[in-house]
Amino acid sequence: MELIVDIKKYLRDFTLESRFSAGEGVTGLLGASGCGKSLTLKCIAGVERPDEGYIELDGRVLFDSAKGVDLLPQKRQVGYLFQSYALFPNMTVEQNIAAGAADRKNRREEARHLAETFGLTPCLERYPRQISGGQQQRTALARILASRPRALLLDEPFSALDSYLKWQIEMDLMSRLDRFGGPVLLVTHSRDEVCRQCCRVCVMDRGRSQPMQSAEQLLRAPQTLSAARLSGCENLTPVRLGEDGSLLVPDWGLALRQTAPLPEKTAYLGVRAGQLRLADGPGEDCFLCRVLRRVAGQGADTLLLRPTGAAADAVSLRMEMSIGTEKDAELGAALWVRLPEESRLFLRDE
Repeated sequence: MELIVDIKKYLRDFTLESRFSAGEGVTGLLGASGCGKSLTLKCIAGVERPDEGYIELDGRVLFDSAKGVDLLPQKRQVGYLFQSYALFPNMTVEQNIAAGAADRKNRREEARHLAETFGLTPCLERYPRQISGGQQQRTALARILASRPRALLLDEPFSALDSYLKWQIEMDLMSRLDRFGGPVLLVTHSRDEVCRQCCRVCVMDRGRSQPMQSAEQLLRAPQTLSAARLSGCENLTPVRLGEDGSLLVPDWGLALRQTAPLPEKTAYLGVRAGQLRLADGPGEDCFLCRVLRRVAGQGADTLLLRPTGAAADAVSLRMEMSIGTEKDAELGAALWVRLPEESRLFLRDE
């Protein structure tokens, strides 16, 4: 079963261009607030209408601007879990679930069956205000599944949960989604959620979707500046190749040895804080820094460094240092740092 999306929507100061396909399993839509993630879900669900394009689910056309096809939301067989869960406050858990049932004649039996599946049987006669956030989420998902959807759209389902509950509820939801046989789209701005839950991820930036990639690729080898930023890469700076083949990093005042050719359209260098290394002195890929600050952490401290040749307004370089490291890293100390060639991320500005 496959969901195919290729749409455009024009707003006054924003253009959405969303293009991807998603098969069975959980696919993440990862991006910052306002990048078009939720708008994409609304277009798929039929809540918003694209201006151009095509949406297909399991071989069935939901929207086609060229042919004038635009199925009503209730005809699309798409389950949409809103951030707020959108439960009816004046209905019990049982009534909320039954409200979504595709089989109207047997909706009470269907509601009770789903309540048992989701561990909600003790809550059947309670109202949304009388149950926990996790139970509300399971009620909303049970109501969606009662409609027998072919695809699920989850719009930041964990954003309203307290952090101490989030992990437990997240794992519970994902274990239940493992049994769903169709595509699941998960909108999130958290790379951690993507890593825990998604087999694939589509990065969205300023209204435009980027090529689909695995969650592992996003972390290990992002291809674009926006993807690297969303993956948690701490050090990002413009870069170019010098006439002598060296790698020029103007903001840090560095010229580094570069033996491999740069990927096409490289505009930025990404370096993860954990990939920088302390060095004993000058050498290949090494440069001198001053320590601006040492920030305590649980497994490692973070050093804020300024290369001695850096521009005055350059953002400080971040480097992880294991707790207990004896090497002097106090404020103002001089440290030699090494940036191995194999640790560099070369990024397009997309």
